[in-house]
Amino acid sequence: MVVQIERTARIADADLDLLFHALADTTRRDIIARTILQEQSVSTLADRYAMSFAAVQKHVAVLERALLVTKERRGREQIVYGNPATLRVASHLITEYEQMWTDRANRITQLLSATNDAPSNEPPGPTPRTKGTPS
Repeated sequence: MVVQIERTARIADADLDLLFHALADTTRRDIIARTILQEQSVSTLADRYAMSFAAVQKHVAVLERALLVTKERRGREQIVYGNPATLRVASHLITEYEQMWTDRANRITQLLSATNDAPSNEPPGPTPRTKGTPS
């Protein structure tokens, strides 16, 4: 069965893959948090992590492809700032999936409840005996 998720902001599946891939890494999530609070240069970001400058640039590039950050050149520096609108899209989609699964779980609960409340079509079995009752 295929389930259709309604998305207010239409995003191609490939773009969603980029978005959630970018969010799957701890360092990238930290870069997003820092750059949403305040724009940062790539070199300032690189000073915060125990990795090479090139590695931080690669993380920023992944975030940029996913539209989670924007990078612009100012003189000799590359300035990075977060894009909260893209995070809102991810949050909205996760909320829609959560609602879909909550609705499914509620429906299963209703079906099970209806099944347990329904009269049985099976013929009655033998009545259980109690101790001391002759056979």
